[in-house]
Amino acid sequence: MYIIDGIAYAGEKKEPIKVVGIKPLSDYKLWVRFNTGEAKIYDCKPLLEYPCYVPLKDTELFKEVYIDYGVPTWQNDEIDIAPEELYEKGTAVSSIKTA
Repeated sequence: MYIIDGIAYAGEKKEPIKVVGIKPLSDYKLWVRFNTGEAKIYDCKPLLEYPCYVPLKDTELFKEVYIDYGVPTWQNDEIDIAPEELYEKGTAVSSIKTA
């Protein structure tokens, strides 16, 4: 149990997931390092069908990803992806086969 602002919560307090390192890869993938120390690969291709992510089809824009307060962002904070999405649906780097 933990208490925040006088409110008691069950369970253990966890730090929110944040991105601390990011690198764009080929084929619309991102290499992501989290504040947990884990690294994952996230495939952005499925997102590109949503209107808000269509600009990222431009590979030059896709490569301009940066981190703003723990969140991957493009175009001056106009486009972002939740760190939780990247963490939950990303593939652990250690489980990816390398050539």
